[in-house]
Amino acid sequence: MSHHIYIPILISTLLSFTSGRSVFNESTPSILLLPSSVVVGEMSGACPSPDPSLNYRPIIGIVTHPGDGASGRLSNATNASYIAASYVKFVESAGARVIPIIYNEPIEIIQKKLNLVNGVLFTGGWSKTGLYFDVIEEVFNQVLKKNDAGEHFPLLAICLGFELVTMIVSKNNNILEAFSASDQASTLQFMNNINIEETMFQRFPSELVAKLSTECLVMQNHKKNAFEWGSSVIPHSDNAIQVTQHVANYFVSEARKSFNRPPNDEVLKTLIYNYSPTYCGTAGKGYDEVYIFTENEKMARL
Repeated sequence: MSHHIYIPILISTLLSFTSGRSVFNESTPSILLLPSSVVVGEMSGACPSPDPSLNYRPIIGIVTHPGDGASGRLSNATNASYIAASYVKFVESAGARVIPIIYNEPIEIIQKKLNLVNGVLFTGGWSKTGLYFDVIEEVFNQVLKKNDAGEHFPLLAICLGFELVTMIVSKNNNILEAFSASDQASTLQFMNNINIEETMFQRFPSELVAKLSTECLVMQNHKKNAFEWGSSVIPHSDNAIQVTQHVANYFVSEARKSFNRPPNDEVLKTLIYNYSPTYCGTAGKGYDEVYIFTENEKMARL
C-alpha cells in the first residue's frame, strides 16, 4: 500500500508596478522555504512572549433568561430558560468561551459557576421581577464583591440587563420610563463634552465613533445583535458589524485581566458546548438559534 502526504502550501506573490508594468518576470528568481528548511533559531524573535499577567483562555458567564425565547413554541416547560445563541457567538468572536449561568439553579451552583468565569454578561429580554430579578441582583452583588476584593471582573449588561442594573444601583424598581423603540435601527448620540476614555468606546477608531452619531448602526429591540437575522431592519453594514465587534473585543479584553484560573476539568464540564442549540426556524420570534435549559436537562447533567 502506498502512502501519500499532501502538504497545502499558500504562496503569496508580491508584485510591484511601475508605470503600469510589472517588475516581476520570468527571469525573477523565486525561493520557497518549506518548514523543514527554516532553522528554528532564526524564527525565535518573530513571536513575542505572551503577557503572563493576562488570561488568554477567558470564560464568560451568561445568565439565562426565563422562557424559551419563542413564547413557548420551542419548549412549554414551565421552568425553561434560554440564551440566544447570538450572545454566545458574540463572546466567542472576541476569543472567549461561555458557561451558562442558569438562573433557576440552586444558588450554590450559581456561585460555583461564578468562581469558574472571568466576567459576566446580562442579556436582553423582558423579565424584571421575581426569581430572575433576585438572581440578577445576587450576581451583580457578587461582581461588586469580586472587584472590591481586587479581582478584575467585568460585567456587560445589554438592554434589559442594563435596565436591571439601573434598578439595582438606584434601589428604585420604578426608575425606568416607558420608551417606544422596537424593531428599529438608530444613531447613537453622545452627551456634549463626554470623555470616552476608560469606556468601551476608547478602543473604537475615531471615524467609527463619529459615524455612530450619523449612521443607523444601533439596533433598538431589547434583544438582538449582529448575529441575528430575524428582522430586516437589523443593521449588518460593515460599520454596524465593526461596532458589535469592538464592544465584544473590549469586554473580553477586560476579562483577560482576571487572574482567576479555574481547574480545566471543572470548566469543561460546565461549558455551553455540553448543550445542543435549537434552530428556531419560523418559531423563533426574531431569534435564529437558542440554547434552552430545562429541569430535566439539568438533572441529566448533574
